Amino acid sequence: MNDSLTDDTQASDKGSYSFSTCWNIRRQPGGRAMIEEIAALGFRRVELNYNVTREMLKEIEPMIERGEIGVSSVHNTFPHMPDPDYGTDSLLLGFADEARRRKAVSLLVESADYAHRYGGEAVVVHPGEVPIDHAVVKHLEKLYHSEGRESEAYRAAWAEFIERRQSEADVYLQRIIASLDEACNLAASKGLNVRFGIETRSRPNQMPTLAEAKTVIEALRGAPVGIWYDTGHAIMMDRLGLYDSVGEMDGLMDHIVGVHIHETIGLSDHWCPYVHSGDPRFYDAYLPVIERAGTKVYELKAACLPDEIEAGHRMLTDKLAERASKAGHDAARL
Repeated sequence: MNDSLTDDTQASDKGSYSFSTCWNIRRQPGGRAMIEEIAALGFRRVELNYNVTREMLKEIEPMIERGEIGVSSVHNTFPHMPDPDYGTDSLLLGFADEARRRKAVSLLVESADYAHRYGGEAVVVHPGEVPIDHAVVKHLEKLYHSEGRESEAYRAAWAEFIERRQSEADVYLQRIIASLDEACNLAASKGLNVRFGIETRSRPNQMPTLAEAKTVIEALRGAPVGIWYDTGHAIMMDRLGLYDSVGEMDGLMDHIVGVHIHETIGLSDHWCPYVHSGDPRFYDAYLPVIERAGTKVYELKAACLPDEIEAGHRMLTDKLAERASKAGHDAARL
């Protein structure tokens, strides 16, 4: 891949925007090289994702201490946990087995400890899922691509899936609420000043939906728990039919901890906004969410080139500036 900006495209200072290490962690096995490559894009802050190892941190931590890079957030489970029970696609906070659930809570608090230590604001949390075999989800995705969402085959498969999901979800949701409550209490006892953002996920059996996020936040009102709105994942779930990614945000806009910025092509995510879809307007629907998010993080795949990252950021920030200007003019007329 071309890992540099062209001569006629200079990296702009990205200010408070952050950038996830998921972009280059596979390409840069060393922590310093990984962070330096991101900093060269103009980012002053990073989100340390769940594949960052303790070995990488030996190089990254001195950079944080010297002020060479800031940390906006870490992504649970952090640092990297090779045990799949505590990976990104797991029951995690919803385990029925009490020992596993308590370990998941402990690991989440450890992630919060790292975020606090590094000056980060938040922990990105994958709460859990309804344990429906991944083959069922892959079948739905295959039907979506081959037959279309309005086809009889897709509708029948989706109806069967959603009936099962709805019948099983509540028990896992209640465990997730209890686990987050424990994590918040433990974090408070340690004096950790971070928020927990439960992330919109990329598979329909994963939790939370937007309605489930509301349930969690209302149950833990007053706790440092909100939604981490992953725009690309939300778009995918909207396309599959799980929820209305824009319309169902009513009641959640005041509870956005952070946002992952990326766009989708079909059901393929982590592309640069506007640039790879070629659509100059579709992603505009997600600008209000990005505006409201305190922590704004680009979460892009390795295929995104520096020039494309720069172009996407300029388009996004230009559009946000236009919205702010219009809002100011409208307020002045009142």
